[in-house]
Parts: sequence; structure tokens; C-alpha cells
Amino acid sequence: MSEQVITGAKTRNAPWLMFILPSLIGVLLFMAPISINGDITIPIALMAKGIQSLFEGSLTAIVTTVISMTALCSVLVRLTKPRFIERKPFLANLFKPSLPWFIVQILGAVFANMTFFEVGPAEIYNGNTGGLVLNDLLPVLFAVFLCAGFFLPLLTNFGLLEFFGAMLTKIMRPLFKLPGRSAIDCMASWLADGSVGVLLTSKQYEEGFYTKREAAVIGTTFSAVSITFSLVVLAQVKLEHMFLPFYATVCIAGVVAAVIVPRLPPLSRKRDEYVCGTAAPEDMDALPNGHTVMSYGLEKAFERAGKVTSLRKVVNDGVKAAIDMVFGVLPVVMAIGTLALVVAEYTPVFNWLGKPFIPLLELLQIPEAAEASKTIVVGFADMFLPAILAADIQSDLTRFVIAAMSVTQLIYMSEIGALLLGSKIPVKAWELFAIFILRTLVTLPVIALMAHLIF
Repeated sequence: MSEQVITGAKTRNAPWLMFILPSLIGVLLFMAPISINGDITIPIALMAKGIQSLFEGSLTAIVTTVISMTALCSVLVRLTKPRFIERKPFLANLFKPSLPWFIVQILGAVFANMTFFEVGPAEIYNGNTGGLVLNDLLPVLFAVFLCAGFFLPLLTNFGLLEFFGAMLTKIMRPLFKLPGRSAIDCMASWLADGSVGVLLTSKQYEEGFYTKREAAVIGTTFSAVSITFSLVVLAQVKLEHMFLPFYATVCIAGVVAAVIVPRLPPLSRKRDEYVCGTAAPEDMDALPNGHTVMSYGLEKAFERAGKVTSLRKVVNDGVKAAIDMVFGVLPVVMAIGTLALVVAEYTPVFNWLGKPFIPLLELLQIPEAAEASKTIVVGFADMFLPAILAADIQSDLTRFVIAAMSVTQLIYMSEIGALLLGSKIPVKAWELFAIFILRTLVTLPVIALMAHLIF
């Protein structure tokens, strides 16, 4: 009798333990803010920095090797067409891309080697273009992808998203037209880093949890830069003492953009269908009879956690996610990021694109409007460029507006834009630019209003 009681207790406790323990560890790793030497960070970011320190001096060479191997493998697969690649969807996805992405992989490898060995045109490899991407950005992304990819199953495989999906749908759906589970993506992006949010969103889309529209909205709306990097931007414009009003402004403008932009084309025209082509059911958020949001959330969480049959599969999922991002995305970031920065650095294209914003800046009573206009569209190449260009502007109010705008514009091709294009999230380059402009038009008046209230 006592054995039956013990067995029954274990059976009753197992779903709770399978749901609570891994999910709690995942939340702590991806979302728990901690202070290190006065900087706010999260454990995953701390792990990534540990990897950077461990391989200090070697990461650039490692990244160059990874990008070169990816291109070489893709070339060999195209030439030899080995059957074992065809039988392995994971490998085929990495090394048998479509022709446009094959060209991007080759460009990434060419740019990486030109930059690493400093050969060819200096415009490609100097510290403001390819050097910035290869030496400063990609080592960070490499470390983040390894850590975040490996531990991602803690957030996705044990029911956490299902639980929050039920609990928060009544908030997320009417406000942002998103399912409740996307709240985890949003929090991970805002508290951690936009690259983590893109990784999580892409994996959820591939697994059939988001529709095309939902994945595109989350990836282009909530992949914000980290709090720490926001402070770096603010320090560049010499306003670090105003961090609290600055970040409050960023959050308010970000929420306004998250409400408005998904209701406008091109995001509003994305299909509400899953990656397999199945349309989303109209009653997908409806609660079954006899359930509360809590009971239904727990039921779905237990059901998801119960599908985990072995630790080995969880580890394999984490390893695959890390490899997919490292080999699949780094070449794209190298190619597209370098090209965008070359255009920003050596052509007047972004200055021309910024001129139509002068009347809007003047209407919003932003001092030095002509100088400020040069910083608006250049953020599409890299979000740090506006802060660099704004350093010589005299007006504190204008520098504040430019810094806040560069963060809320969110899509920049040296990282987030290239990550989105390299992921499975269904967005095109022209759509990213259109969303970037829409976010600028929506957030700029909000930021200007906040700036006038603060200064």
C-alpha cells in the first residue's frame, strides 16, 4: 500500500517538476537581471562574455574559419551533390541554400578573409566597415549563439511558453495582435539582446508555434538592443546621466510602435498561416469548456513537458540550435553588414534619404534639424552610427532624440536586419527598410514630445 502511495505521489509530482524546474532555470538564465561591476546584464550574456574571455585573441580567427567552412561546404555540396546531405534536412538547410543565399555565403566568406588578412580594397576591411563586423560584432554573436542556442530548449521544450500563452493571450492579442507565448520572446529581447529574441522567434516559427505574420511582427518589433548597449549609446552622446528618462522614453516609444506598426503594411499583409502552409484557426485563443486560463495553461504546459523523453534529445536540440545560428547566420551578418556599412561610410545615400525628414524635425522643433536629418536613415546600416554622427551636435535635446531614435528604430543591417534575413522568419530586405521607416515615423514624434517634457 505504501509503495502505491509513493508511486502515486511521484506520478502526480512529475508533471510539475518537469515543467517548473527546467523552465525556472531557463527564466533565470535568459531574464534574471544581475549587476556586475555596476552594469546590468543576464546570466546568458555573462556566459557569452566568459567564452569571449576564454578565447580572447582567437575568436576572430574562429569566426573567419566558420564562415569560410560554411561557404566551402556549400560549394562542395553544389558540385558533388552528396546523398547523405539530402537525407539530413538539418545539414541540407545549412549547406544547400537557395542561389541568393549561396551568393550571400560566398560574399560573407570573401569579406571575412579580406578583413582578417587585410587584403583588397581598404573600404571593405577598415575598422568602420568589415573590421567593425568581423572584429567587434561577430565574436559577440558567436558567443551569444553558442550559449543561447544551447540553453534555448529550457524555454521552449518544458511548457513555459504554453503556460504564458494561455495566461497572457488576453493582453498580447488585443494590444499587439500576438499570442500570449510571444511575451517570453518580448521579455527575452528587451532584457537580454535582440539576437536572443530573433533566435527564439525563429525556432518557434520553424516548430509551428507562430504564423508567418506573428513571427515577422515579433522579430521586427521586439528585438531591441540590450539595456547595457543602450547605456553605451547614451554615453556616446554624453548624456549618460540621463539614463532613466532616456530608457523610459525608449520603452514608451517602443510600445507605441509595437501597437501601431504591425497594423500597417507590410506586416499587416503577412499571412496568418504556419510554416507548413496551414491557416491559423479563428478560435485558436478560445478556452475549452470547464477551463480557466490558469488550469488550461498548466494543462498545456504539462502536456508539452511530458513530450520530453530524454535528456539526450534536449541536449541535441540545444546543440542543433547553436550550430544552426553559428553556421547559418554569421556569414549573412558578415556579408550584409559589411555592404551596409560600406554604403553608409563611403556614399552619400543615407544623407540623401535623410533630407526629407528635415521638415518633420523642424515641425517637431528639434534644434539643428539639418544636422540631425543626416543621422536618421543611417541607423538602418548600424544603430551606433547615429550616435557617432550626433556627437558634434550642440543641442542636448537633439542628441537625446537621436540616441533614443537609434535604439527604437530597432532594425539595423549590421546585426538585427542581417539576423532576420538569415533566419527562417519570413521577411524580405525591402520589407525591413519599409518597417524601419515606419518605426522612425511613429517613434520620432513620441521621442520629441518626451524630450521637450524632459529638457
